[in-house]
Amino acid sequence: MITLFVCIGILIAGYFIYGKFVEKTFGADANRITPAISKQDGVDFIPMKLSKIFLIQFLNIAGLGPIFGAIAGALWGPAAFLWIVFGSIFAGSVHDYFSGMLSMRHGGQSIPEIVGRYLGQGVRHFMRYFSVGLLIIVGVVFVKGPASILQELTGFNVTILISGIFLYYILATLIPIDKLIGKIYPIFGMCLLVMAVGLFFTLVLGDYTVPELTMDAFTNIHDNPEKYPLFPMLFVTIACGAISGFHSTQSPLMARCISNEMDGKKVFMGAMITEGIVALIWAAVAMAFFGGIEQLAETMSEEGHNAAWVVNIICNTMLGKIGGVLAIFGVVAAPITSGDTAFRSARITIADSFNIDQSKLIKRLYVTIPMFVIAFVLTKVNFAIIWRYFGWSNQVLATIVLWAATVYMKDRGSKFIFVLIPSAFMTTVIISYILVAPEGFGLSYAVSVGVGVLVAISLSIWTIVSRKNNTSHKEVA
Repeated sequence: MITLFVCIGILIAGYFIYGKFVEKTFGADANRITPAISKQDGVDFIPMKLSKIFLIQFLNIAGLGPIFGAIAGALWGPAAFLWIVFGSIFAGSVHDYFSGMLSMRHGGQSIPEIVGRYLGQGVRHFMRYFSVGLLIIVGVVFVKGPASILQELTGFNVTILISGIFLYYILATLIPIDKLIGKIYPIFGMCLLVMAVGLFFTLVLGDYTVPELTMDAFTNIHDNPEKYPLFPMLFVTIACGAISGFHSTQSPLMARCISNEMDGKKVFMGAMITEGIVALIWAAVAMAFFGGIEQLAETMSEEGHNAAWVVNIICNTMLGKIGGVLAIFGVVAAPITSGDTAFRSARITIADSFNIDQSKLIKRLYVTIPMFVIAFVLTKVNFAIIWRYFGWSNQVLATIVLWAATVYMKDRGSKFIFVLIPSAFMTTVIISYILVAPEGFGLSYAVSVGVGVLVAISLSIWTIVSRKNNTSHKEVA
């Protein structure tokens, strides 16, 4: 249990100490007018209270990620704790902060437009298609996940549940952000936090043993180590709990609602660190609840014992009936409320790409309806396959955003190595993963990692020696 306490303490300290460094280096300015003020439109650009914005951001980026991802990551043992902690501080929080603050600095633009400014027109076009595709996949993942949990709880037909969730998604995608999202998200966000806190205290006070981080934890203790090497598999499996490109698609939503740049650290970094704590708790619970990591692997290998089943049995056993209902409510609500903002972000991204005015409902419908037709078709695809490709695509998007942030800081003449390092590390992760993974090219481990390292070093050298792009650095309120 000592490892868990130390990890949570490091995360909290990282927010205050490293977060202050990042904020100061970026140059947040309390006197700068934000898009929430300069571009108010009553739909997407609406100033809101800081407490609401934080809880909305937290719920947007959380979803099933820090829960399902942490449970799957627990199969590698306590090594998962290290990635959650240091990934959240040095990669995830930096990624989230820059994606939100760069959006604010560029008129609330969606992430493909921002990336295009610093990495070129070709990358902009790629990001437009890639991010919209990822957001639709996220929406599908966050339909099927909660629908499966609700089916287990209620016995209702899963198709009916999926249809009902989609109807809610359409509504939340179209109406002004403060009318529905701004009212219910803070409540659901608190439910997710209460669930995590309840599990934490039950874990600490109950008869559970959380594996400690020792030297043995650095060996691959996965039940299939040849197929699932710790690096890079763990770093893609635990996506949202450490770093996630999906977060960069969500941050512009709140960048359009923040009235003071100094709130950026609280919202973007604060939500990421909070999500890291939630992921830590779930990873620890998953390792301890079934009696150990081997027992977790055996349980997960049984037919029907997927992550949704694990969540259900853990919550109802550890928190009792009332706590279990609250916990499951949080687990169901969290992914649903990430799915709706995924589709909302997709609408905004498409609208930004084609300069489609979103102040009128009919124009929002033109963008929205085709997305949901595609998404409904994708619900027929196997969930496990979608999740694997979602995880890798997620990290690809995060890596591209980190490189854009690196170029942004370098163009300004500011310190940029602290952004370049996670950019290079994540490049190694995504290249190695797609080359070695069974769903990728299935190459040898040495070749896959070697190519990943080579690409990361090459991009780092190119970034350092390249000349400043004087035309890209144009900030607008």
